[in-house]
Amino acid sequence: MENNLNTTQHVDGVAGLQKRKMSKWSMAFMIYCFTAAGAFGIEEMISSSGPGITLIMLVLIPLFWAIPTCCAVSELSALMPEENALYVWTKEAFGEMWGFFVSWWNILVIYFGEASFVVLAVGYAAKFIPMSATGMLIFKVGMIVVFTVINLIGMKEVALIDTIFAILILAAFAVVIVVGLCHWQYNPMVPMKPEGSDVFSCIGVSICIGIWMYCGYPCVAYTAGEVSNPEVIPKGFKIAIPIIILSYILPTIAGLVSVGKWEYWGVGGAENVDYATVLTQHLGPIWGVIFLIIAVISQFAIFNSYIMAGSRCFFVLADDHLCPHFLTKLSKSRKVPYWPILIVAAVTMLMMNFDFSVIVTITCPLSMMYIIVMSFAFVKLRKKYPVEERGGAYYVKGGKAMELYIMLAPSLVGIVGVLVNGAEYFLLGLTGIICSVLFYIFFKKIYGGLYVNDPIGHPINEGTGLAQGDIPRIGIFAMMAGGLLLLGSLFLTWYMGSWGEEYYLEAYGSGIMSNFWGMIHIARYGGIGMIILGALLYFIGVKKDPFTKE
Repeated sequence: MENNLNTTQHVDGVAGLQKRKMSKWSMAFMIYCFTAAGAFGIEEMISSSGPGITLIMLVLIPLFWAIPTCCAVSELSALMPEENALYVWTKEAFGEMWGFFVSWWNILVIYFGEASFVVLAVGYAAKFIPMSATGMLIFKVGMIVVFTVINLIGMKEVALIDTIFAILILAAFAVVIVVGLCHWQYNPMVPMKPEGSDVFSCIGVSICIGIWMYCGYPCVAYTAGEVSNPEVIPKGFKIAIPIIILSYILPTIAGLVSVGKWEYWGVGGAENVDYATVLTQHLGPIWGVIFLIIAVISQFAIFNSYIMAGSRCFFVLADDHLCPHFLTKLSKSRKVPYWPILIVAAVTMLMMNFDFSVIVTITCPLSMMYIIVMSFAFVKLRKKYPVEERGGAYYVKGGKAMELYIMLAPSLVGIVGVLVNGAEYFLLGLTGIICSVLFYIFFKKIYGGLYVNDPIGHPINEGTGLAQGDIPRIGIFAMMAGGLLLLGSLFLTWYMGSWGEEYYLEAYGSGIMSNFWGMIHIARYGGIGMIILGALLYFIGVKKDPFTKE
């Protein structure tokens, strides 16, 4: 496709990045490592939601979350194959402010989430290699250093490592599938849910875990500007999607039919049952050790890929003057953004010994939110650049029905996922989303944003120092966030009102998260306040700070 769309003018400043030619299989394996790297994590879904609901949700979640997300990423990558493309697409669809929001949410998810992969890796390794606290620290630091160096070498090397890891992981789960199905003893759908649990709460838990299992698809778009043949991206997705879906469903069926004990499935603990148990029980202990090594490799694969994705987020924002410009510097020989890569490593070093339960509580809603915004950007960009005018570029067939599917299906799943996982999850997640406004104002006022490169095309309001029209835009955002807070408070009162007070007091003991009704009141009255504030900003803004066409 000719680059005759006025969508990537800002990318001229990052043209020094080294472009690499990728095969469709290398791309597919990189997508696999971004998103899956094994079925690790589904164990918790089995014991929490029940085997029947787990298997049903492993079929439904791809249909309503993963597949529409992949369709959007595939088409938009063909239209605008740029670095940190999620930011580029959203900026082109809805403007600079929303582009920053999406990129900032993703930065928080990746930079904080990286440390969790290090913790999981050392946790799996400690099961077969006894380690002291010092030994664990050395393992963590060594893991960070090794994969930081690989990322400093270049994207092609990252893809090569991902390919090797993906093949090993898929081979290990293939053995689980064969061994498990050959020892079929139990009905994998029985029971449908744990006794005493209601269907709605079981579905809510499985949605949250399932979204986490399928949350990495947009990451491939963060490095699209370094792929010299971007047409391999949709080809890679066509290979990766069925592999990922089957690599979740088939080993789970194999484990349930051969081992049973669904209520004991989980990660960690000597009494827990997992995918390694299938091999240990039917082939011997040594096979369980081999599978635990694969579990460590799985965390290596995701960590390796996410360093690459996370480093490109700040890099492109810096090029658009929305964070410090030194983050755009490239290494002389390999042409990679070394400062962002080193910052990812430093943040991971800092966070790797923290308790990540609160961080996960905050970052999961952020993941859901940027997927929802991307799906709306997909529809907006289809209107702005009709598929009939894109020449031979790849696009998803299906017309208006496909647009509605890609826009509404992830939105439905994401909203349900935010609401049903508890009051603290909802409130902290919304707080993380809302705080993005403060970071945008801070970076915009200090570094100038798109105005620096194009003052005519992206004028600022001299009074506020923000982009022209940002006041009413912030007002719209505040009204949307306030409406979600108010809706959430009403839903959670209905959903948890009869048992929430006792549950949170027992779970947390003291502090705001122990006070169920306190969190409900914060959400309710905070939501009403934000709606009022947003309405004032909007109506004042349209008169004093009118929109400009971006």
